[in-house]
Amino acid sequence: MFTVLTRQPCEQAGLKALSRTPAIIALVVLVLSVVVLVAITLIQFHHKEVLLPGLKYGIVLDAGSSRTTIYIYQWPAEKENNTGVVSQTFKCSVKGSGISSYGKNPQDVPKAFEDCMEKVKGQIPAHLHGSTHIYLGATAGMRLLRLQNETAANEVLASIQNYFKSQPFDFRGAQIISGQEEGIYGWITANYLMGNFLEKNLWHMWVHPNGVETTGALDLGGASTQISFAAGERVGLNTSNIMKVSLYGYVYTLYTHSFQCYGRNEAEKKFLAILIQDSPTKTNIINPCYPRNYVTTLTGGYIFDSLCTADLRPVNYDPDDIITFEGSGDPSLCREKVAFLFDFKACHDQEACSFDGVYQPKVKGAFVAFAGFYYTASAFNLSGSFSLKAFNSSTWDFCSESWSQLPLLLPRFDEVYARSYCFSAHYIYHLLVNGYRFTEETWPQIHFKKEVGNSSIAWSLGYMLSLTNQIPAESPLIHLPMDPPAFMGILAFFTAVALLCLVFLAYLYASSRKQRRSQHAFDHTVDSE
Repeated sequence: MFTVLTRQPCEQAGLKALSRTPAIIALVVLVLSVVVLVAITLIQFHHKEVLLPGLKYGIVLDAGSSRTTIYIYQWPAEKENNTGVVSQTFKCSVKGSGISSYGKNPQDVPKAFEDCMEKVKGQIPAHLHGSTHIYLGATAGMRLLRLQNETAANEVLASIQNYFKSQPFDFRGAQIISGQEEGIYGWITANYLMGNFLEKNLWHMWVHPNGVETTGALDLGGASTQISFAAGERVGLNTSNIMKVSLYGYVYTLYTHSFQCYGRNEAEKKFLAILIQDSPTKTNIINPCYPRNYVTTLTGGYIFDSLCTADLRPVNYDPDDIITFEGSGDPSLCREKVAFLFDFKACHDQEACSFDGVYQPKVKGAFVAFAGFYYTASAFNLSGSFSLKAFNSSTWDFCSESWSQLPLLLPRFDEVYARSYCFSAHYIYHLLVNGYRFTEETWPQIHFKKEVGNSSIAWSLGYMLSLTNQIPAESPLIHLPMDPPAFMGILAFFTAVALLCLVFLAYLYASSRKQRRSQHAFDHTVDSE
């Protein structure tokens, strides 16, 4: 015989309550963890400045050396300091040449703008005209005019100022930007459009992309050419070509240089001047870069009135002299002659040098080549990325054609451009390969592009973004309430706590069921006896 010991009712209640205590604590901790997780996530999501809805507009006049182009940009007002939200909605090319050509008749500049400005007014709602900023930035053509005749340059700008005072928009001034600014703004435009400055993370917040490299910018205008790229931290800062640029709180070390008189148009004038200088006859010149069977006449003033060719003027120079050029369509001789535009020996075999003794660190990473670079490649049916061999092969094929064949090869035939594409191609070769030192291996990293999406790659967008503070040095909109590492740490901690609580509750539940089964079996055994 044996004695069965049973618990008293009050003892059983006390033990049951005691066994529930860990479960209650775990449940409370679990609920608190979930509440904290939800709270900090909501704070991260909604920590942004509240702006009024609607659209805003900005207008930029890109007053280049050969033409003026008007751009309209648009963005949602409530996303004013975000990235990738500013887009180009309209573009109009002003008829005629660049504003620097009006040095002798500045009062005529406004007439050239009329057609495009009427179209611009129709693109922007009338009630927003007064709040829409309009900017004019002039580049190398006006930089040259200012050096040659500062009074004439000022009169051209004054005429523009007076014209825009009568327009309904908020005119913010006409200024001549430096070559370095032109290069930086072009680099900003390219990388802004490509989304290289910011990206959305998992919580749809704008942050600096992790591991994303910026893209270098190659711009070829009519009177100057620019190269800009992130050079890294190891480059020396004791040169004017290295700049620290702060965008969205992130500092970039940029190399940027603008080569005055090395734009496509001015470079060709220098090339024609060299041909005249080397020719035994000064009025009938053979041009190996012009197509076979092409003949044209140019005045001495067209070639030598530029500041870029002043030191090549003949002794008995007469601007009214008529000079006849006849094309021979010789690609090999053309390449050989074009090389004389550059002083490669001035670098004295230094690696960190391009040409004319100008400092340049080694190019690295991807580049986008726009403006004149793109248009020349496009004439050869090349775009995007392609090999140096493909570029040379297309150049030779095109330059070997006779003048009568070119209208069949070019989708849009224009005599002035068509006769010069061969020169432009050989010029681009020397500039990129022997100047900037792209190789067969690095050449495919150059992407010849005109636009990203529907927005043109041009310095004008970067210029407007800078003047309107669309890309602030420090942007509060992209700063999370707590740093991402701290946020991730807290998130991981409370997630771990919540999971442990769930595991513990599951364990208690399983133990409770097991205990109840044991108790039930034990009671059943006792009852049966």
